[in-house]
Amino acid sequence: MNILQALFFPPEQPGGVSSMVPYVQERFQRMGWEMEMFSLPKRIRNKGSEEVGFETFDWKVYAGHPVVDKYIQTYKDYVWWTKLRIRKSYDLIHAHHPIAALVMKKLFPDTPVLMTVHSSYERELILNGKIASGGPEHSFLTSIYRELESTVDQLLTVSHSFKQYISDYVQDAERIGVIPNGFDEKRFRPMPHENAVPQFITVCRLVPAKGLDTLLRACAELKQRGHSFVLHLIGDGDSRPELEKLAVELNIYEETIFYGYMLHPEEFMPFFDVFVLPSRAESFGSVFAEAALCWLALVGTDVGGISEQIEHGVNGLLVPVDDAHALCLALEKLVLDPSYRYNLARAAGEKAKRMYSLNRVIHQMKSVYDTYRK
Repeated sequence: MNILQALFFPPEQPGGVSSMVPYVQERFQRMGWEMEMFSLPKRIRNKGSEEVGFETFDWKVYAGHPVVDKYIQTYKDYVWWTKLRIRKSYDLIHAHHPIAALVMKKLFPDTPVLMTVHSSYERELILNGKIASGGPEHSFLTSIYRELESTVDQLLTVSHSFKQYISDYVQDAERIGVIPNGFDEKRFRPMPHENAVPQFITVCRLVPAKGLDTLLRACAELKQRGHSFVLHLIGDGDSRPELEKLAVELNIYEETIFYGYMLHPEEFMPFFDVFVLPSRAESFGSVFAEAALCWLALVGTDVGGISEQIEHGVNGLLVPVDDAHALCLALEKLVLDPSYRYNLARAAGEKAKRMYSLNRVIHQMKSVYDTYRK
């Protein structure tokens, strides 16, 4: 069976999809399957010019809004690039972005197209202050879910909570399958260590949706309560200058290290003690599973896919969104009790190996792919 994995970003870009699909491809190829990856290079801009039309709604009523216009132009660019580069047929196409899915089905209508919805672009834009909830851009982006349902052969997503979110925008949510992300265990090498000062780490884009302002305020309170720590922030984004300024204002800049983007943070992660990320929304939260496989204690917010990964007090700690005091108390608990921290980390690692192994993903994907064998 010859399968195309259609991405939006090139696989070297940060994110859960990029970190998983190349390993999926490698594993299927080792099993004798033909599998290739395809994506739109970042340098491709404003090349496409074909008219765009959707079956389930008229996108032109939203034209003139920057997010909508950029989305439509990117769709056109993906059409242009796909026509230029793909010269063969496939038995199945598995898309990992709505634009990729809709373009592939448009250009290859006789080929089964599966679509995994990995995240909510509209929720992220709202949380990052880029669009208004209930505004035209929001309506356009949520209309895409119904278009996907109508167009592709199978919709998948990465968590039950995100399936529930999508259900408000489709006609038959029961048809949506759930395959959580999976990770190649060989990438993660837990490292037994003893840090004299507790080391916190987070890995994410530095944008408002990730709640890093809450994390900095929690760490400032932790310092005021007399606890030593170092906070390592791996990632980059528009909020970095604002976050660095906030760290200075809160008097924790000396305890905080801003690294910028790192291609393979899993090689760095095992030397730390606690992974903490107070996201305001998260469809799955791949980095929590990655941190668990590095044997780190987990602290996250009780939202989306995070709360499906963390059972509070068993394999990590959950706190409410935007509650810096609750986050401070959770971190304090782990600072004060290394044995508790150790036990949470081991429980998190065991669950991640059991639930989020690449073997499980391969088995589930193979079952879906097999239904489309000719």
